[in-house]
Amino acid sequence: MNAIELLKADHEKVRGLLSQLTDTTKRAEKTRTQLLEQIRMELDVHTQIEEEIFYPAFKEAVGESDDEATVFEALEEHRAAGELVLPDLLATDVTSDRFSGRAKVLKELVEHHADEEEKEMFKTARQVLGREQLDELGAQMAARKKELMEMGPDRIELLKKQRGQVGSEQAPPRQSLQ
Repeated sequence: MNAIELLKADHEKVRGLLSQLTDTTKRAEKTRTQLLEQIRMELDVHTQIEEEIFYPAFKEAVGESDDEATVFEALEEHRAAGELVLPDLLATDVTSDRFSGRAKVLKELVEHHADEEEKEMFKTARQVLGREQLDELGAQMAARKKELMEMGPDRIELLKKQRGQVGSEQAPPRQSLQ
């Protein structure tokens, strides 16, 4: 599986999980909790492999061009989802109306991000990276994804804290909402 195929498969999986989550009612406390933990893990792992492997390769391939700005926008979308919306949702009572609203906002943010990557960034990536490099990146990303999934959410949180920032040295330090 090449890098783009892997990322698109991740997008589809998370879209499906978010649809399931937003379709639940307040009474589905156990289902909401389980789905939210699965979404958290999928988003954390996906974000890590994009920021560690795919984005740097893409950025290097496009050089200093308008396409480079796409990477910085994607990083900001990761930050918005992973540091603002998702933590709020995780801290919200799953039986509340507020949870439903926040789940919908996360779904819309993730869908926007995935759609933009698929329509813009991946098209450019096919051109500038080529089939061989996309295959190599896909193998690296699949191996890293497996490693991260085996780590579990607590160790991934620790990794994120150790990194201290989103994907690039220009990104602002991660801040807690509390």
